[in-house]
Amino acid sequence: MSLRHALLGLLAERTASGYDLLKLFDTSLANVWPATQSQIYTELTKLAGSGLITVAAEGPRGRKEYAITDAGMAELRHWLTGTRPQRTIRSDVLLRVFFLGVLTPEQARGYLIELEEMSAAEGEELRQLSESVDWGDDQLSVHGRIALEYGLRFNAMRREWARWAASQIG
Repeated sequence: MSLRHALLGLLAERTASGYDLLKLFDTSLANVWPATQSQIYTELTKLAGSGLITVAAEGPRGRKEYAITDAGMAELRHWLTGTRPQRTIRSDVLLRVFFLGVLTPEQARGYLIELEEMSAAEGEELRQLSESVDWGDDQLSVHGRIALEYGLRFNAMRREWARWAASQIG
């Protein structure tokens, strides 16, 4: 996935300013694909330059509302259906697990217990996010809830796995 496709996906739902998109990232995509303000504005400029989005309206203080173009929608649909998701996942968490043997058993269990606690805290943050969002019937809400459920289930699984893994260390 790329920031480009995340922005196109958000703009496929409705027009938005850079600020609006930044807020959408903070409330919906931050756990999936984090992005900074400068990254978002840089990518919006690139997307507009390549004709995948257009400035639909301009407001005070240089505020621009962006809309996806037909070419942008075609690019988004191609990315969704014509390319396979990357299976390469780098996990700092699991890389550390491979090398826990260089620690004392107490330190190794401590790492896994911290991971269990981190997973519980992240799961709770997602539950709170779910309760704070004014979910609608629009496509972004429907699919956002589905993605959020993945995060909830992933954190529950990782929490359970970390507890089990800690019990395996002698």
